[in-house]
Amino acid sequence: MTSKWNYQSPTNEQILRQQELSETFGISPAACLLMVQRGITTEEEARQFLNPSLRDLHDPFLFPDMDKAVERLNRALGNKERIMIYGDYDVDGTTAVTLVYKFLEQNSWKSNLDYYIPDRYDEGYGISTRGIEYAKETGVTLIIALDCGIKAIEKIAYAKSLGIDFIICDHHLPAETLPDAVAILDAKRQNSRYPYEHLSGCGVGFKFMQAFAASNGLEFSRLRNLLDLVAVSIASDIVPITGENRIMATFGLKQLNHNPSKGLKGIIDVGGLSGKEITISDIVFKIGPRINASGRMMNGKEAVDLLISKDIASAKSKSENIDQYNDDRRELDKQITEEAYAIIEANPALLQGRIIVVFNREWHKGVIGIVASRITEKYYKPAIVLTESNGFISGSARSVTGFDIYSAIESSKDLLENFGGHTFAAGVTLLEKNLESFKLRLEDFADEHMIEEQMTQTLDIDMALKFKEINNALISDLKKMSPFGPDNSKPVFCSLNVRDSGTSKLVGKESEHIKLELIDDSSDQVIQGIAFGMHRHFDHITSGKPFDVCYTLEENTYNGSTNIQLLIKDIRIKE
Repeated sequence: MTSKWNYQSPTNEQILRQQELSETFGISPAACLLMVQRGITTEEEARQFLNPSLRDLHDPFLFPDMDKAVERLNRALGNKERIMIYGDYDVDGTTAVTLVYKFLEQNSWKSNLDYYIPDRYDEGYGISTRGIEYAKETGVTLIIALDCGIKAIEKIAYAKSLGIDFIICDHHLPAETLPDAVAILDAKRQNSRYPYEHLSGCGVGFKFMQAFAASNGLEFSRLRNLLDLVAVSIASDIVPITGENRIMATFGLKQLNHNPSKGLKGIIDVGGLSGKEITISDIVFKIGPRINASGRMMNGKEAVDLLISKDIASAKSKSENIDQYNDDRRELDKQITEEAYAIIEANPALLQGRIIVVFNREWHKGVIGIVASRITEKYYKPAIVLTESNGFISGSARSVTGFDIYSAIESSKDLLENFGGHTFAAGVTLLEKNLESFKLRLEDFADEHMIEEQMTQTLDIDMALKFKEINNALISDLKKMSPFGPDNSKPVFCSLNVRDSGTSKLVGKESEHIKLELIDDSSDQVIQGIAFGMHRHFDHITSGKPFDVCYTLEENTYNGSTNIQLLIKDIRIKE
């Protein structure tokens, strides 16, 4: 698919701010311009960005109901009530449950604690009747719900009728009516004074434990050691890596690299990450999918069992099980993706609309979210993939930049049994008889709200570079801007009118990739690059004619030697 390059030259005001920051902090003008473009314009903002500090975390008692939540937990612990920690079956939910359980357990309250992860297939997302009834049977009088619960009005009313209180720790958008819980911790509430609303579900659990620790005089260091779990949730749930998330991700990555929990160390080992510096990208592609595989293929409770492991042998055994689930998930994902592509290619009408909706009642519910992502990537349209589950049609939605798929689904809420999610990813459940009406409503919404630019893949380019500007000092300064992720994405650069130095070549089993060695007019420096799957451009590149490249900067280590390399995102051929 042809991509549109989106590049805006810096304004005079941005250049002025860039110069001021470069003089103050002694870092490269290029890195300073990147910060300015991301809204970091003052000396104090730059200090906080370049030197994240746990001292800059917000007061957790700014959350609505935080005092009520802490008081109810203190009372439950003081009265030796039985407490259930309940969370969703994905990475965010399981890490959140693990964090709260481990923190309370390490402070000597284990005997009254239990944890519960609903089965994706038998119970579905969120608070379940079965979970509440299990709580009643086991004598639970307080449930702490993490990464779910904000819309569970009927379920929480049912729990209250059984004498069970709820504390909800969620980060999803609330409806107009809130559940009748003792406390609802959600920074997206309309009356929230909390300064940062983009926490993950695990992040909200962390803030609850931070407030609880403060109220009981517990050392913050006991909580700091659990930030590796928060970093995993932030990366996997694709929340913005700004503000508090940036602080917690930074220190969580340090914990993950230098002293991870035994459970996470088990995943690091089976994922082939031992001995390397773990990044947000490694969490997204290696650690998160393995934790998710438990809930997708079996039961998410196994992920929590692993993450709370106290000994290496147990963690190793459980990690190997989860690694096998991940292998099975990959095979299933590949099969269903191919089947979905076949349906789309055989039905051209599916591509004529603005939103692709595919349904097969035999598909495995655990991987349809991944399949939706692949369809969106391939066709660059919002996609909803549906299957049958417990007598309903259930599915996952993914979107393209700028289009709010959650709002599109919400516009049909009268046709739905349940829905939830975010701007770019959502889940939905409905009766099969409503499916055709649902498709029509989605198209009507897209016709009204989707603009033409959102239907064309766009490469947002941060900066144009001459090859003479690419050096080790720039790489060092870019590292200071990490961790990278949503709203602080890895910088994307372009260089114009570059040429082959005469030594570029095709590589790969089928010669599908290009190993580039490039020059430009700014110096004699040869810059190496790799262009995966772009063999179609090889003849033009080796003809000696100029072309433009769009890329990120990487460090490539081979045979003990480390070089700067361009990871090519697109090549633009001159007409």
